[in-house]
Amino acid sequence: MRGSMIVLAVAALLGLCAPAAAQAAWTPIGWDRARPLDESQGLATVVRPDGTFIKYTGIGTVAPELAAQGWNHIGDPGAGLGYYVEPYQRDDRGAKLFRVQAPDGSWADYRHALESWEANNNSFAAVSPDGRWLVAGEWGTMDRLLVHPMPGVAFPDPAANLPYAAAIRLDRPVRDIQGCDFVTATRLLCSSDDPAGELFGVTKPLLQVDLPGPLGGSDLPGKVTSLGQLPLESSCGGEFEAEGIDFDERDGTLRVVVLSPGVCVAFDSKTWRLRQG
Repeated sequence: MRGSMIVLAVAALLGLCAPAAAQAAWTPIGWDRARPLDESQGLATVVRPDGTFIKYTGIGTVAPELAAQGWNHIGDPGAGLGYYVEPYQRDDRGAKLFRVQAPDGSWADYRHALESWEANNNSFAAVSPDGRWLVAGEWGTMDRLLVHPMPGVAFPDPAANLPYAAAIRLDRPVRDIQGCDFVTATRLLCSSDDPAGELFGVTKPLLQVDLPGPLGGSDLPGKVTSLGQLPLESSCGGEFEAEGIDFDERDGTLRVVVLSPGVCVAFDSKTWRLRQG
């Protein structure tokens, strides 16, 4: 068994000129079994006037009509102001796709043509607290997160190309980000599937990205802090896979999907529940 019920150590600098301040750790408070077919990529808490629900994605939740058009991978979804966003990618250099469900339940598909320098991976979607911006991420070793106007809110026309608006310019490289979610307007938490560990001293770190102000359509710097290794617990030994992440603002619960190694992926993969303090 590897990394049983790890308490995530946290030490961060708050602000560029503020003194160092210790923050409360994100501590596991429990877990739910993550089904590999339909709960293996990520999750999002959707809050609407008529009710609240947690929506998962997995290899079995790819919409058949989109798969037929070439979008064969769905990432970690995001939600905000009652909107729900699923990020899709394809293997060629075709467009990325963000499938958006409005608060009234209607769906619309927004396509984003890749910039010349942009990777085709579309790992996650994170909606800013004001609902105006959508943050997305690429696979591999990166020093940026991508920002688009929020489809359906700041960008209402699904027939037009969803443009790239800006980037969060990270102060240090990150690797294999599987999901991010906003905790506040100026802070995101991100799950990294980094298998090597040389960037932050541990594999599979939970990362914090602090911004100097809310997103506004122009580039912003992002200060990256490692909060320690994500919980890794399984009956099987081998390589875990960190997946998507969600922050439930109603009660401050952080949820992270971690898939178990080998055959145990089908039996004891987990969505960990963590609280700060």
